[in-house]
Amino acid sequence: MDTNDPFATNYPAPTASRPLLGLTVLVVEDSRYACEAMRLLCLRSGARIRRADCIRSARRHLQVYRPSVVVVDMGLPDGNGADLIAELSQAEIDKSVVIATSGDTSLEPEAIAAGAQSFLAKPITSLAAFQELVLSALPADRQPPGLRVIIDEQVAPDEIAYHDDINYAADLLDNSPNGPALDYIAQFLQGVARSVDDDRMETAARALAIKRARGETATSETAQIAGLIQRRLAAKIAI
Repeated sequence: MDTNDPFATNYPAPTASRPLLGLTVLVVEDSRYACEAMRLLCLRSGARIRRADCIRSARRHLQVYRPSVVVVDMGLPDGNGADLIAELSQAEIDKSVVIATSGDTSLEPEAIAAGAQSFLAKPITSLAAFQELVLSALPADRQPPGLRVIIDEQVAPDEIAYHDDINYAADLLDNSPNGPALDYIAQFLQGVARSVDDDRMETAARALAIKRARGETATSETAQIAGLIQRRLAAKIAI
């Protein structure tokens, strides 16, 4: 159990079929869709889940309790997830297992260098792969005894969560975003669109990211994304 969690009680030990029973997972994730996938994976595995949608929120959580596992998205609205990972790895109190996550696998070396024990590539759908990655990062005393049941199951978040992400991106665009905000929107939309196979949105977001990286004006790319967002909002879900 989480000994530093003032609200923790005596939770049962992990079992072969629910190997993460008794663990608390703090998911630091800005995407509703990705967080819903994590919620389903934790539910199937026996773990409890809490969510923070930015670094500031995560820090507030961590002032109150110390989760067993912290899953940190590398791209967050108020900073680089690697900075939070470094803070967690340097903490002098009991350390949580820290797992970085991103749809951009090129960020794995940065995450590991910051102190993450492992890296979880998005989209996150495989129950067996999720459990194996978390268990491999846990200390021996948190492992389930005996043989473990391998459940080859794919989780499927409700597509309403993707609609929530698109609505969030629309709000960001409505606020006349500056350069860094456009960079964040491009990164955010690439990740969530890839998770649901929305190829047109992913392509448009990638084009925006490329223009921004080159230091070029991206008015047309931003307008294209705004149009795609409005069509998806009008249709509720259009993937």
